[in-house]
This record gives sequence, structure tokens and C-alpha cells, in this order.
Amino acid sequence: MPQHRSLPPHKSLSSRPTNGSGETPVFRFSLVAATILLTTTLQAQHKPNPDNRSGHERADRATILHTANVYVTGDNAAPPITTITPGHEFVISSHNGPWLNIFIDTDSPEDDDPDTKPEFTDPHDQPNVPSSGWIRDKGVVGPTTPNGDALIFGYAAQLEAQAAEPHPPAEAAAQAHLLYARVADYFPDSPLAPEALYRSADIRWQLNKADIATLPSTHDGDGMLRPQIYEGALKRVMKYFPNSPFAARAAFDLLDNKLCGDWQGLPNCPEKETQLYLDYANHYKTGPKSAEALYNAAYRQGVLVTMYTVDDNPKLSAAAAKNCKSIADQLQRDYPTSDYASRAASIAFRVSQGIPIYGTDRD
Repeated sequence: MPQHRSLPPHKSLSSRPTNGSGETPVFRFSLVAATILLTTTLQAQHKPNPDNRSGHERADRATILHTANVYVTGDNAAPPITTITPGHEFVISSHNGPWLNIFIDTDSPEDDDPDTKPEFTDPHDQPNVPSSGWIRDKGVVGPTTPNGDALIFGYAAQLEAQAAEPHPPAEAAAQAHLLYARVADYFPDSPLAPEALYRSADIRWQLNKADIATLPSTHDGDGMLRPQIYEGALKRVMKYFPNSPFAARAAFDLLDNKLCGDWQGLPNCPEKETQLYLDYANHYKTGPKSAEALYNAAYRQGVLVTMYTVDDNPKLSAAAAKNCKSIADQLQRDYPTSDYASRAASIAFRVSQGIPIYGTDRD
């Protein structure tokens, strides 16, 4: 899993007049108006297009596929004053030969519903004051760029792959998260939009999950006693593409918030988690994660065999062994080519041989 924990803030350039509280009045009004417009648009459609501006206005928005220096003027003779990174959005104000005058720090918060704010927010999620600067007209992709959806998606996929390496580049996962989001934002009708929206949400989920895993409370037996991972982005995938494989993947991720931290040798958690996975597999019968869900349920029943045996409850232990075998048989019947079917069969065999699934076997 990527080691990077948060999305990078960007330095402001030249500030505009403020209202005394550090906010730009015009920008504050624009942000409120954009939020109202966004809410109305999302209610009227089932695609993640965040606004309904004309094609010309949307063409001014763009992101970049490399780290670019930002200058005060369209001249690189002076040192750059900051940089702009892949996935970060800006607005193109004007062109001057090979240079673009842009407004940066124009990203609005990702989460518009105040009731679904994440437990831990990322720095880029906070509204910033737009600032002006100049960049080279290289690697810039916007909603009207030919094949732009594939260009952004491809670079995001490259960064995501790099983020999974043992020593990933700094902020690779965060940049992939933002770039995938741009694909769904700029090209809502693209065939890549559903997967891009899911990948963006999944990367954010995994990063937040890794952060929370470092807290002592993550070991609490009851998952509701620890900080919850923010669910809004994954639920957005399920809302926009409810019958897609990506909705099924998003729903599988969401199970993390309901799982226990440390079972502490008690049967309550694997009992509850077995039912969670069985319910999921029943709801998404042909989903890409259904076989894995059934395997997780079989594994937990195998664990319960050991736990009930330790508790000197042979009746419940025998029932769990039967359940484990039944789930393994279901996997073999419904998903015969999945390695989860073989893995579940192996667990059921070991259970039948009296080999503990939970703990160690010293016989």
C-alpha cells in the first residue's frame, strides 16, 4: 500500500484584496455559488459532472501531467516562485506564445455535504485563494483536449502503479487520486469515467485506512469505536454507477468500516463479519469481489471452529465447521475458476482434519 498519507497543499502566489478574515470576497461568493450549482447539477443527473457551464467556459479549466514551475511573468529568467503538481486544477486566463497565464489554488473542497465530512481532512480539501502565475504550455490537459480522458487516465495509472512499489515516488498516490478524479470530472461521458471515479475514491480510502491503522483505537474489538474512514467518495461511485462492477467494488471497500480491529480471541467479531460478507455476496452475486467475500466468510467460520473449541462449546464448533464446508462448496459451485474457491476448500479440509485455523497447531 502507498506510504504517502496526505495530499499536498500548494503555496499561494500573489494574494488578492481580502475582507479582513483572509478570504477574498469575490472568491468566497464564487465558492458559494459554485456549491449551489454543484448540488443542483448532481441531483439532476447520474454522472459526476460537477457543473453545467458551457463548453467554452469548461475549456478554461485544466490540469497538468508533470510538475511545472510557476513564474511571476512569462519568462523563466527569474527563479520560479512555486510549482504545480499533476492532478492539481487551474484556470487558464490567457496565452502568450509558449506561456500560459493561470489562476491556481482554485480547487473547491471535494466534499460538499457538511454531514459527510471526513474524519481526517486533507490539506487540499480546504478552499484556497486563487493566485496568478505563468507556466510553460506543456503537458496541459483540459476538457477539450483530444483524447484527454485517456491521457489523464494513463498517467494516473502509471502513478498508481509506482505508488505500490516498495519505495514509491513522493505523493504518487495522492497525484493519482486527483488525476483519476479529473477524468470523471472533465469527461463524464467517457467509458473511462466509472473506473476513474472508483480508482480515485479507492486510493483515498486506502490512504485514510492506512492512516487510521496507525492509531491505538484501530485495535478496538468494535469497529464503531474507532475513527471511521470517510465514505462519501465511494458512495458517490455507487450513486452515479449503481449497477456497475465499480459500485460492487466500492461497496466491498465500505465493509472496512464495519469490521472489528482485534478479535481478541472472542467469537463475536467473526460471527458478525461472516454475516457481513455473506450479505454482500448475496447482494452482488456476480460482482468482482463476491468470491473474495465468500472466502472471507469461510475463513471466519473456520476461525470460529477453533474459538468455540477453546470455549468448550462442541455444538457451536460443529455448526461452524459445517458452515465453513457449505460456503466452500458454494464457492466451488459458483466461482470454480477463482483461486478463492481453492483457498476456501483448503480451509474446509484443514477444519475437517482438526487443524486450528486461528492460532497455532503444535500437534
